[in-house]
Amino acid sequence: MQRLLVVADNSLILGAIAIGLRESGEFKLLGHVDEGMPSWRRIVDAAPDVVLIDDMDRGGSLLDLVRQIKGESPRTAVIILTMAMDADWLDTVFAAGAVATISKAAHPMALATLVRETVSGHVLYRHPRSDDPPQTEPAAASTDEQALTARELEVLRLVAAGATNGEIARSLWVTEQTVKFHLSNVYRKLDVGNRTEASHYAHVNGLLAEPRPLGIS
Repeated sequence: MQRLLVVADNSLILGAIAIGLRESGEFKLLGHVDEGMPSWRRIVDAAPDVVLIDDMDRGGSLLDLVRQIKGESPRTAVIILTMAMDADWLDTVFAAGAVATISKAAHPMALATLVRETVSGHVLYRHPRSDDPPQTEPAAASTDEQALTARELEVLRLVAAGATNGEIARSLWVTEQTVKFHLSNVYRKLDVGNRTEASHYAHVNGLLAEPRPLGIS
């Protein structure tokens, strides 16, 4: 079981993260640091495998904290919880040493899965930059995204919210076999391999219905 430490100063975010992680049973939650941007030494001394940081201060102190953690403990995976998904900010965060960012719009119950799959290297997303070489054809993902039917998009949003196939079937008044059929189409069109990658795609590409910050409902 991997050891995870949370850095955040918002009680609602802390509560939502704690609930999501404890329900999953996949991580040992070491606790949290909630005094603004803390000393990197406190974090490193706790010896976490994963550090989940809320971007309370989207600026130099956050980036310095990431650099210091990675400088002292290169094997620690640092993940940023953020509402900002613009390419320039993400490039800066990744350059500092973060392995991934997760949207604050993610459902708390989906958080543990996203963290686990990211740390395992099963989820990778790179935003195209303005200075990237021009493409001769539109990106396949963009074309496929537009090709999703209304029902497929509905299923994708429920998956991204952490719903199981059975829960989706009950919500949409269809059979689980029908849900699996729609999911297979979603995977093919978005060129992803599983529901975790599909969820991540939905989060980073703004396909969620009425996104809202993490909180306790």
